[in-house]
Amino acid sequence: MQGMGAPSTSQTQTTGPRVSARIGGISESATLAVDAKAKALKAAGRPVIGFGAGEPDFPTPQAIVDAAVAACTDPKNHRYSPAAGLPELREAIAAKTLRDTGYQVAANQVLVTNGGKQAVYQAFASLLDPGDEVILPAPYWTTYPEAITLAGGAPIVVPTDESTGYLATVEQLEAARTDRTKVLLFCSPSNPTGAVYPRAQVEAIGRWALQHDIWVITDEIYEHLTYDGVKAESIPVVVPEMADRTVVVNGVAKTYAMTGWRVGWMIGPQDVIKAAANLQSHLSSNVCNVAQRAALEAVTGSLDAVSEMREAFDRRRKTMVALLDEIPGVHCPTPEGAFYVYPSVKQLIGKEIRGVRPQSSAELAALVLEHAEVAVVPGEAFGTPGYFRLSYALGDEDLVTGVTRLADLLKEAK
Repeated sequence: MQGMGAPSTSQTQTTGPRVSARIGGISESATLAVDAKAKALKAAGRPVIGFGAGEPDFPTPQAIVDAAVAACTDPKNHRYSPAAGLPELREAIAAKTLRDTGYQVAANQVLVTNGGKQAVYQAFASLLDPGDEVILPAPYWTTYPEAITLAGGAPIVVPTDESTGYLATVEQLEAARTDRTKVLLFCSPSNPTGAVYPRAQVEAIGRWALQHDIWVITDEIYEHLTYDGVKAESIPVVVPEMADRTVVVNGVAKTYAMTGWRVGWMIGPQDVIKAAANLQSHLSSNVCNVAQRAALEAVTGSLDAVSEMREAFDRRRKTMVALLDEIPGVHCPTPEGAFYVYPSVKQLIGKEIRGVRPQSSAELAALVLEHAEVAVVPGEAFGTPGYFRLSYALGDEDLVTGVTRLADLLKEAK
């Protein structure tokens, strides 16, 4: 018998879903999920090697850490600061952008965000109305379609594959364009493929967007991580007329091994940045002041540490591609940027391995985790089934051991 004050069962039941459809429709980040599972298995005593997370294995450079330590002791960093970012950091990001890409912007065109992900979401939220379409080349970073949908837009996927180096052509983009197309998402160097668009193709895409009055959100987070003399080109630099219709998202995470510091930014026309700053003032307010002080040291300091990391990544890139390409049924294009490889495993789908015939790259990745104790992210997470993404941002010894285990298992396919 219920007590006098206890609600009846009927009073506590609800007739509708407990979580909104908007939020309930968001999928967990596949890359972070794989990384979490790998870490959980390692904590349980299994010798799992994880190729899942896109995170440099280097420590943040000491000068940046020292700047943060000093910032902790300064009372001015113990208080709220402007929601759009510390004025001196906004100025420094504008100067760094000119130094690194040749793109000249004012400080009031910069908004400092809680990592690159917040910049990506706020860029879409500031530009999209319900039903607006975003052309999204695939393979794509897992967060893009979720951010587009959450902002009310519709992702229109344009698939690419290894035959074109994972690069979308103007013809493909034009075929996807409709009268509802508002934005093109552009990412070069690419996560997950490491593809870098050559200047001529960047210009062609920029001219196409200009012709059709399409906005471009360009993710330049891997701008410094390119190899073999390849240069990452920025659309508003190559096509200056696009500056008024381009939003650049970037951050310190990959270049300076600062993934956990959570400092990113978006750069764009003043009206868009002001609108995004208004959103951020209600959403999260200012980024942690100590992290902003660390980022200030990063963007104004030497790039020597970046060069050292890039040299290590380049070495690992070559090793991983060579090892993967020796596996029957695996084809691994050589990436020109970032720190990922994106090999095709399509020839292995349906083949028998350890008594199982995986019917997708997701099932194959699960098999690899169970039997080889190697964590990879399947292509389904990036909109292109039949592939694996492996990060080579881990130690050389673990890299060789992990790929060797993977190879030993996949060579059993029959």
